[in-house]
Amino acid sequence: MLTDEATITVEAGRGGDGVVSFRHEKYVDKGGPDGGDGGKGGDIIFISSTDLNVLNDFARKKIFKAENGASGAKNKRFGKGGKNLEIKVPVGTSIIDKSTKKIIYDFTKPNESVVIARGGKGGLGNVHFKSATNRVPREATPGETGEEKELFLELKMIADVGLIGKPNAGKSTLISVISNAKVKIADYAFTTLEPNLGVVKTANITFIVCDIPGLIEGASQGRGLGHKFLKHILRNRILVHLIDSTSNDYQRDYDSIRKELGQFDPKLLEKKEIVILTKSDLTQKVTQKFKYDLIVSAATSKNIDKLLEKISKLL
Repeated sequence: MLTDEATITVEAGRGGDGVVSFRHEKYVDKGGPDGGDGGKGGDIIFISSTDLNVLNDFARKKIFKAENGASGAKNKRFGKGGKNLEIKVPVGTSIIDKSTKKIIYDFTKPNESVVIARGGKGGLGNVHFKSATNRVPREATPGETGEEKELFLELKMIADVGLIGKPNAGKSTLISVISNAKVKIADYAFTTLEPNLGVVKTANITFIVCDIPGLIEGASQGRGLGHKFLKHILRNRILVHLIDSTSNDYQRDYDSIRKELGQFDPKLLEKKEIVILTKSDLTQKVTQKFKYDLIVSAATSKNIDKLLEKISKLL
């Protein structure tokens, strides 16, 4: 099961304490202060990776802590800094502050990194508090607490092409034919319960295609897990709209999906779109008046090469 949302807590490391210490050397009477500073606490760093495409790891682990800094030592020695904690997330992940609802960072490229929570500063040793009037300072400061945040992680899959359409329009079959995606295919609605990604390689271009699970009326209000599916379309550059050629009303099928896109986010209606009729092997003749770009059959590969050519040109 794909996990594309998660709530976690991150805690940066606490700074190490400064220490009170005095020199104790032979022949040195009343040695001065030599207490060192504490080390800085470790940061929480998020890194985007193409090795991941889901947030499943965060369904099991909810709290992430960086290492605390070590306390200072005598002879003005600094405490060791706490080790940073690096957390990998898929490209397309948004890091959102749970309390303010504001996006802290949006990962759109591989190998991006950002410090989300900073470790606390180390405390000062007593060597810093020596003065003309205080030759024997017995004062040191504790390390500062690291930042702690509750985060909401939201993944919107980054694909060049999104396949959209009503349930059973043939999206899973098409993506299995044109890409390396391994998907479940059956002749009933809602076979696909989560988006599938596939890589398509042509002579001129390589691109990523996403099979968006079948959208239904009311999807923009969350019906049929509509919100979970629709958000993945936001990052697509091109939409390929599939209409089942065996349907009794192409225009109604088309308009119903467009309506849901517009109600979810009007910007979706501005995306480049290719409209295709699918399952041409099951249709003798298209008699309905409906404007489309191609009629294809994934089963017989009819016009699949022309579809890929159209997509390549738009990309």
